[in-house]
Amino acid sequence: MPAKPFENRLINEKSPYLLQHAHNPVDWHPWGEEAFNLAKSADKPIFLSIGYATCHWCHVMSHESFDNPQVAEMMNDLFVCIKVDREELPEIDSLYMEFAQALMASGSGWPLNVILTPDLKPFYAVTYMPPDTRQGMMGLIQLTSHIRELWESDERELLFDQADKLVDLFERSAVTRGTETPSETLVDEALEMLFESADPLYGGMRGAPKFPLGYQCQFFFEYAKIFNDSRPIYFAEITLDMMHRGGINDHVGGGFSRYSVDEKWSVPHFEKMLYDNALLAGAYLDGWKFTRKEKYKKVTQRILDYILREMRAEEGGFYSAEDADSEGVEGAFYLWTKKEVEAILPEEERALFCEFYDVTSDGNFEGKNILRRTHSLEEFAEYRGIEIEGLEERFERCLKLLFDERAKRTRPFKDDKILVSWNALMIDSCVKAGLSLQNESYLEAALGAIRFIKSHLWREGKLLRRYREGSSDFEGSLDDYASLIRALITLYEAGQGREWLDWAIEMTTLLEQQFKADEGAFYLTSPDHSILLRRCELYDSAQPSGNALHAENLLRLYQITRNREYWIQAEDILKVAKSYIENYPQGVSYHLLALMRYLDNDAPTFIIALDKDNSLKNELITLIYDRFIPHSAIHWAEDSDYIPIDGKTTLYLCKQGKCLAPLNEWSEMEKAFLDEKWRT
Repeated sequence: MPAKPFENRLINEKSPYLLQHAHNPVDWHPWGEEAFNLAKSADKPIFLSIGYATCHWCHVMSHESFDNPQVAEMMNDLFVCIKVDREELPEIDSLYMEFAQALMASGSGWPLNVILTPDLKPFYAVTYMPPDTRQGMMGLIQLTSHIRELWESDERELLFDQADKLVDLFERSAVTRGTETPSETLVDEALEMLFESADPLYGGMRGAPKFPLGYQCQFFFEYAKIFNDSRPIYFAEITLDMMHRGGINDHVGGGFSRYSVDEKWSVPHFEKMLYDNALLAGAYLDGWKFTRKEKYKKVTQRILDYILREMRAEEGGFYSAEDADSEGVEGAFYLWTKKEVEAILPEEERALFCEFYDVTSDGNFEGKNILRRTHSLEEFAEYRGIEIEGLEERFERCLKLLFDERAKRTRPFKDDKILVSWNALMIDSCVKAGLSLQNESYLEAALGAIRFIKSHLWREGKLLRRYREGSSDFEGSLDDYASLIRALITLYEAGQGREWLDWAIEMTTLLEQQFKADEGAFYLTSPDHSILLRRCELYDSAQPSGNALHAENLLRLYQITRNREYWIQAEDILKVAKSYIENYPQGVSYHLLALMRYLDNDAPTFIIALDKDNSLKNELITLIYDRFIPHSAIHWAEDSDYIPIDGKTTLYLCKQGKCLAPLNEWSEMEKAFLDEKWRT
């Protein structure tokens, strides 16, 4: 009878990432008081290791180092070892990543390994480590021996002193308040700085690796629309176009990988994250609404179709991510040899398809091929001297054949935990796409996900962050609340009911009471959270800053309710964000979106008073969502101030609290949107 595999303390956790390490011989603890108290009572340093379930180098380090009995024995003897899933505890990851960046001379990433004093203060940080020193990279065996020497010597006090000074520096440098609201001039200056950093050939920001920041494209489109400036359109479109052509886009199955390792978007890091695809769906949808180019509409649909097909739980929420690896090989699910492609496609299509999608005998990635377009469809047709009509349909038929064949392969590991903030981003995009593209399935998916969150992750007036296998856990952070409030306002505006607005207002009040610094921005965590330092985070990461999202939320709520307190709270955030925008606008693109809304004197609020039969409700929703209208808000009138004139559904076009003459004839409403009367 085979021996039962070793199990450490992570075996009872729900996180797929922690469970991946539950059979390491390292005596891992989950983050919590039990581990902290053990470190204090045993007088041991803490080895904190942070990663996530679809992280390639986390897998490598687990296999090479944490599965190594010699390494494990040394670590268990010296350290209290703690494993953290960065997606379950992003505030812990964020804090210690900032500490690590101050401690490390080289770049940062995951797995992130930080050594702490028993009171959780960091004094050493490193990313991936092999078991033994090699190629100039210190091994975990050597590091553990070195830390032991320091811990058991007179130099131990120096470690404590270094850790105290670092934490004190972070505490003293924390910014929570500002004094001056940013101006329109700052938006213009930020745009010029973004132009200087932008890649004019391949889109995105210059350099590699390159991350798909969809909301930066949205800022470009909004600026172009409001200020009638064509320059940002070029950078938004070149980014959307080149990402769509590149290997970062899964041409066979839809959806985008987390980032490209090169500047051309050609070679992806193959993992797919829910938040990236939510934000990119929104960016491509805005690209379609702004330009009316069908290709952007199709990309939006392919992203959301992938999500609904592969990433939607039966209960209604959306899963978190798909791994880069399958069967132990990075990208194996997505790669093709030329012989494989030729065996699947009809003979008359093989040569043309392989040329268009860069499929060669030698391969373009480790002997195999990533499907990627080297030209646009129009360029390719002109270059080959063939009719463009019907060409895309031919390629689509080929891709469908490849999709069916690929479905027989072993899929990458799926991280099936359901996270509030990431789900909320996808809900928002699904609602907007459902209405703009008149696709009921997207809207139904959004409603299923929001109902799931309310049923499983809203407890006694507070938000929890993560659900998996019947278990809901972890106190929600600002990012969770802000992302969800944003989605709820969108659901209300989309005509899905007052209950969503009421819930958004309830959570907004909670944030003001428990998360807001006095006359300042919002802390990432509540005062009850077990964390070394509370901070107001302003910079975007792969996701928008929670403060930026909530500034936008507050401005939208002000447009809907005219409650001045929301406006004041948004100003408090923007005052803090001012210095960040001045110094590094590339890192605060979503604050620029919020600031543009704040400064937009022509931002329209569409107040709709329905008649007793809800006549024209769907027609008005389509009229609004079919167009690119930056900074608009929709208020469904349910009070006596805005009534159906002559008993007919009436539209009030308002800005800055003042309304034009009410419209209750459909022809007048259509004409108002063609004329854009709110833009003067």
